[in-house]
Amino acid sequence: MGARFEELAWRETPIGAISLRRRRDPALQVEVYEVKLDDEYLMSSLFPVAEIELARLGLAEVAGDSLDVVVGGLGLGYTACAALGDPRVRSLLVVEAIEDVIDWHRRGLLPFAAGLAEDPRTRFVQADFFAAVAGDTGFDTETPGRRFDAVLLDVDHSPRNVLHPSHAAFYPPAGLRRLAALLRPEGVFALWSDDPPDAEFTGALTEVFASVRAHVVPFANPLTGGQSANTVYVARTGP
Repeated sequence: MGARFEELAWRETPIGAISLRRRRDPALQVEVYEVKLDDEYLMSSLFPVAEIELARLGLAEVAGDSLDVVVGGLGLGYTACAALGDPRVRSLLVVEAIEDVIDWHRRGLLPFAAGLAEDPRTRFVQADFFAAVAGDTGFDTETPGRRFDAVLLDVDHSPRNVLHPSHAAFYPPAGLRRLAALLRPEGVFALWSDDPPDAEFTGALTEVFASVRAHVVPFANPLTGGQSANTVYVARTGP
């Protein structure tokens, strides 16, 4: 059965100490993988539904084939794996600020994300997503200014609850316009949020994008025995 609890990786970073932990939940009889930043839980393998839906809902709004996709924030890999599950995806650029998180996947520490690092469509870029948007090069340092069909973002808890103050400038219309400039015509930006739909942020998206939807994604919460919900915003540049 293995140890009841194991810290698989730990590293001090500019935004705090990040750790990957595995534990056996005796009530659910499952192995749980968790990511913490200092004492704050960032994600858990118990709640992957909305991370998967981020990819599914975002890519559902993209027309055509041979799609080039960016995932901002690697984490446990659910969004990136779900994106690769769409056969139209030609390339996947995963932008992750913390090299150790990329290393978790290269070392195969996450069995449910097996194959992500080895897929020939995947390329990891160790970079600050928000700095890349604000800069002149964009996401792909090998092809400055490269545009993409979709950008799927899951880094902050929500537009109002960011992990670092430097992220806050991304969410008003000025920051979103810089992101939109990295999308192809009729490209899609999708964002995961832990909060209910936010009218102010939806308004900011509407100022920049041609169409905007906020999807409430419910999921069973085995810790409470009830339901919880996240939000996935999907915004498209064209009609």
